[in-house]
Amino acid sequence: MEELILFFLSFLIVFIIYELFIVSRAKKSYGNKKDRKMPIEAKYLIQKYNLDIKKDSYFQLLQIIAIVSSFDISLIVTLILLVDGYMFQLLLAIIFSIPIILISYHFVGVFYRRKGMIKNV
Repeated sequence: MEELILFFLSFLIVFIIYELFIVSRAKKSYGNKKDRKMPIEAKYLIQKYNLDIKKDSYFQLLQIIAIVSSFDISLIVTLILLVDGYMFQLLLAIIFSIPIILISYHFVGVFYRRKGMIKNV
């Protein structure tokens, strides 16, 4: 039960921080093409899955990225804190981080592909 509370609290904290610092900054700079600050996650998804992002779907993509990133970080923190020993926790963090992030963004890319949000090349 404690792990579940830890997961939800860390999810909320990371989500709020992500919304304040990443998503709001990207939304503000969207109209200005010179100084457009697109999160690296959005660039990765747009390039890898050839997404066709219009204004409305770009804002939706930012929200989905915030939720997925918060989930990933919360899941990794919860899994690491289940284990004793700092070195083992560090090793698990290194091992789990990249695969969890890549798998979750793959699901987001598949979601957008099924929704028909890809460019016709």
